[in-house]
Parts: sequence; structure tokens; C-alpha cells
Amino acid sequence: MRLNRPAAATAMLAITAIALVGCANAAADDDTTTGSASDDGFPVTIEHAYGETVIESKPERVATVAWSNQEVPLALGVVPVGMAEVTWGDDDGDGVLPWVEDKLEELGAETPVLFDETDGIDFEAVADTRPDVILAANSGITQEEYDTLSKIAPVVAYPGAAWGTSYEDTIRLNSQALGLAEEGDALIEELHGEVDAALADYPELADSRVLFSYIDPSDFSQIGFYTSTDTRPGFLESLGFPVPTVVTEESDGEAFYTTVSAEQADRFADVDVFVTYGDASGSIIAQLQADPLLSQIPAIAEGRIAILEESTPLAASANPSPLSIGWGVDEYFALLAGALG
Repeated sequence: MRLNRPAAATAMLAITAIALVGCANAAADDDTTTGSASDDGFPVTIEHAYGETVIESKPERVATVAWSNQEVPLALGVVPVGMAEVTWGDDDGDGVLPWVEDKLEELGAETPVLFDETDGIDFEAVADTRPDVILAANSGITQEEYDTLSKIAPVVAYPGAAWGTSYEDTIRLNSQALGLAEEGDALIEELHGEVDAALADYPELADSRVLFSYIDPSDFSQIGFYTSTDTRPGFLESLGFPVPTVVTEESDGEAFYTTVSAEQADRFADVDVFVTYGDASGSIIAQLQADPLLSQIPAIAEGRIAILEESTPLAASANPSPLSIGWGVDEYFALLAGALG
């Protein structure tokens, strides 16, 4: 489950980062990470939650932090100098999701520097890559983290709620920063076509109310679920899926996740499919059906529960991103349709 990153900027890290940038500016730029755009259209001004960022010229060295931002430059043929290491959904322990591995291989590129974000953003590691821009359109970076990163290079922060940037807006903002806005728009149209084609194979999903939940097997006193702010339910809503009543009632435009007491199980009566993370055995279904409160929910009583195996690439791809859609959206829709059956 994706969680907000804790604020990790400290005065010492900020000073170190700034010092490293000073050294970097004096170093020769001997690495290539460029796309095909020219400097036409620069400077570019990008508005976001912390104000606006001006990018004076086309970036040659691109760093990304947080979730999926690296996929925008890669999809557009630009290899970042550094990107966040993935610890959830990685299938082989190399810190890179399989669809990103595929793209790097297609581009004939080595894996970029991986930033360990386990305890927050590693400002020193980011500064070491000497970026011209830092992409974080899909993130939950704090004001303090934004300020520290901005001392390294111009930063593209998220536009609205933390962790609430759709894959389309992630592409729009990040591609604009690269001077590849038109290519970004074309990528969005291409992805829309792929998603529509995949969804057309599962007409039984039409008009289904899907609740993207996280139910802790050790505590059935609460039903946790993602709000419309989060990109997981947001993706389904953008495709015309109706929203369960409880999600509408609990979405405030800010929090991406919330919980409701199991004593309010009747609020989930119109949910057609529960999606949740769990182990491959699906044992949580029987546990939910045995619970005296949760078993009152029709979707649970009837076993209409789609299990995304914990920390697998498919589970990660349910949070759609520029490169994961082509890799796993069909399998994801098949899982939802299977739960309905």
C-alpha cells in the first residue's frame, strides 16, 4: 500500500545538498539523457500546490522522486539520471518495476541511479546526479521537501492533493517541464485507446460500483478504503464507473485514504466489488465472510472480492501509470470481472 512519505528534510541535509549542487554546477556535463525537443518554448512556467516553477531551458539531466514520475520521461524517450527505488511491487528485488525494466531495455539504457526513499527523500543522492529538473508531479512531497529540492534544481510538484495526481496530469506536467508537451498529449491519447480497448473486453463491468479497500486481516473492526482523491478509484471513476455511496460521502478532496467502523457495514450495501490486497491463497475472503459484521455486506457475503496479491507487480499496476497500463490493465480488468462472476 502506498503511503505518504514522512518529512525528512533537515538543516544539515539542505546544506549538504546545496554544497553538492555548487560542485555539480562546476562539473562537466558528460552524461546524456536527452529527448528530441529543442529549446523552443522555454522558459516554461508550471503551476503546482507550492506556487510555480520556472524552467529556463530544456533540461538535459532529469531526476525524478516519488511514485511513477520516472515513467513519463522514459515513455517519451528520455532516460533519467536518477529515480526513486521501488520497494513495493518489485518482482526481482532490483528496485525497478518490470514495465520500467522493459522500457530501459527498449531504449538500450542502463538503470539510472536509484534513490532510497525508505526514510524520505535522499537529498544528497538527488544532488549527486546534478539534475536540471526534478519531476514530482505524482507525489506527496511536503513544503519543506519541496524547498530543499528547489535548492538543487527546479521542481515540478503535484498540482492539487498529495498523492492525488492522475496519470494524465502526471504526464501533462512532467512532459511540459521536458519541453515535450505535444508528445505528452499524444501519449495520453494512446493510453486512453489502450484502456478503452481493454475495458471493452469486459462488458460485465459496466455500471459496477468498485470499492478499492485495504482491510487489515488482524483487525476487522475497521473497513479501510481509498477515496476519490486517490488515483486507484480515481482511475475507475474516470472510465465512468459509478462511485459507491460511502466513497462519495467520505471523499473530501484531500485525504486519499480513510476508515469506517465495521458497525457501519450497511453503508457498503451498494458496493458490487471489493478490491483489496491480500495473500495469494485468498484466505481473507473466508475470514471476511465469517465476521458477524462484515458478512452483512452483500458483496462480501457473496464473495465478490478481487484480491491483488500483496506487493506484486499487478498490485502496483492497479495504481495506473504511463508504462504500467500497457503492461497490466487487461489483467486488472479481468480480475475485477472475475470477482463479479
